[in-house]
Amino acid sequence: MNIPFPPRKGAPAPEVDISATRHIVVIGANGAGKTRFANRLAADLGGNAVRLSALKALYVKDNEDNSEGSIDSIYRQTIAEGSLLRSDLRGEFDRLIGILLNEEMLTLLADKFDPPEKKPKATRLERVMGHWKHLFPDNHVLVESGRMLFSRQDTPDDSYAATKLSDGEKAVMYYLGAISLIPSGSVIIVDSPARFLHPTTNSALWERIERWRPDCTFIYITHDLQFASSRSEGLMVWVKSCELQRGNWEWDYDFITSPDVLDDDVYLAILGERKPVLFIEGDGKNSIDAKLYPLIFNDYSVKSLGGCDRVIESTRTFNSLKALHSLNAFGIVDRDRRDEGEVGYLRKKQILVPEVAEVENIFMLEEVIRTVARVNRRDPDEVFAKVKRTIMKLFEGELRQQALQHTRHRVKRGVEHRIDGRFANISQLENHISDLAREINPRGIYEELCREFRRYLRDGDYAAILKVYNRKTMISESHVARLCGLKKDDKDSMIRAVLDILRRDLDGADELRKAVKGIFL
Repeated sequence: MNIPFPPRKGAPAPEVDISATRHIVVIGANGAGKTRFANRLAADLGGNAVRLSALKALYVKDNEDNSEGSIDSIYRQTIAEGSLLRSDLRGEFDRLIGILLNEEMLTLLADKFDPPEKKPKATRLERVMGHWKHLFPDNHVLVESGRMLFSRQDTPDDSYAATKLSDGEKAVMYYLGAISLIPSGSVIIVDSPARFLHPTTNSALWERIERWRPDCTFIYITHDLQFASSRSEGLMVWVKSCELQRGNWEWDYDFITSPDVLDDDVYLAILGERKPVLFIEGDGKNSIDAKLYPLIFNDYSVKSLGGCDRVIESTRTFNSLKALHSLNAFGIVDRDRRDEGEVGYLRKKQILVPEVAEVENIFMLEEVIRTVARVNRRDPDEVFAKVKRTIMKLFEGELRQQALQHTRHRVKRGVEHRIDGRFANISQLENHISDLAREINPRGIYEELCREFRRYLRDGDYAAILKVYNRKTMISESHVARLCGLKKDDKDSMIRAVLDILRRDLDGADELRKAVKGIFL
C-alpha cells in the first residue's frame, strides 16, 4: 500500500510504500507544522483515513468531525437508524461510550431470540474491556442498567461512572473503543498519542492496539521523544518546518531510516533547537557542569548526557547526520589525566577538553579568583597570592601520588591499545603481554612526570598545576571562599558566588565568561 505524502520543499511529493511497516511516526518540534502535515495526509487519504485525538475527545464539545469513520459520524448514523442512544450527548468520549453501550444492549436483546449457534463469541464492548483489564488489572468493570461502572480492587463496593475516570484512564478507554469501531484497511492518524498517559501505560497500550488491529496502519503525530523511541521499528518522519508558497503549504521534512543510532537527547537537539548543541557530562540537574556551562556558553543549547563516553559518542553521531540538520555539535569532557595526544584527538572530533583537570578546578582559575575577590571588595593580588601558595604546598605534598595516578592512566591506555593486536595463538599473546611492561615503561613515565611536576613548582606555574591536579577538596582546603570575602568558607559558597554573578549578569560576569572560555581554546 502506498501513502501519498504532502508536498516537500525543494522536491516532489513522494508516495511511501508502507507494506513493510505497521506504523509511521511523524515527529517534530512545537510549531514545526506537524498538525498541518497530518491534516494534509488525512485529506489526501480521503475515506481511508481516521483521525483520533484524546485531547479533542475529552475536552472539545462543540466542533464535530463529520468525516467518514469518525466517532461523531458513527454517532449521528446510529441515531438516524433508530436506537436506544440519547441524541443529546456532546463530545467524542461520551458519544463513544454511548455507542458501545447501545450496541451492547441491542446485542443482549437480540440474544434472547437468536439460537445459541448464532450468538457471537464476544461483543465489541467485551473485547474492549478485555484489553482494558490487561492494561488495568486492578480495575473491575460492570455494565448495569445501560451504564458502564468501574471499581478498583481495594474498593470494590465504591463504583463510579466512566465520566469519573482519570484523564489517563479516559484516554485509554477512548483509544480502545474508537479502534474497535474502525473499519479494516484504514489508516489511523493519532494526534499526540502520549498525551495524558504514563510512559509505561502508553507503550503497553499501543503495542496491544497494533497487535489487535494488524489490518490497519497507524500514523502517530508527536513531539514526545520517549514515545517516538518506543515505536522505532517503523518509519520515522522528521517535520522541520512548513511555509506557504503561492497559496499552498510546503513542508521541509526528512525520513529518518535508522533511529536506533540516536538517543532521546540527540533527537531533542535535532528536533527542538535552532542553536548549536553542546553536550556535557553530569546529570542535568545537580552537577556543577549543568549549572555552570549554560551560563558560560549561552549561545549554545547545552544538554547533559551523564558520562564522558556518552558525550563523545553523541557528539560524533550528531555530526555524522548532517543530512538531517544544519546545526553543529560540540562536547565537553573533563581533562582528568588525559595526555596531550588524547586531548588532541578529542578536539579534532569537536570534543572540547579544558586546560584544567576537572570542572571544580575552573573555580580555582586565577582570573575567577581575582574577579570574585574584586566583586567582594577584597584585594585580588593578596587573595590570589595566598590561594596560590596553599595550592602549591598541597600539590608538593602529594606530587608523587599525583604522578602515580597519571602513570596508571597512561599505562592503562597503553595496554588497551596494544592488547587489541591480532595473535595467531596463545603463545604469541603470552609473549606480547610479558613484553608490555618493557614496552610501556611505567617507571620511565612516572619519573618523567615527577620531573615535570617539580618544574611546575619551581617555576610557580599555577595554571599548569590546575591542569594536572585532581583534588575534589581543593576549593575548601585553599580557603578561597573566606579569602574572597564570602560568608561561608566552603566549596559550595565559592561555586554559588560564581554562578550568581553569571546568572544575574552582575559586574564581573564578562570577566568570568572570558576566563572560562579561555581554557577551551
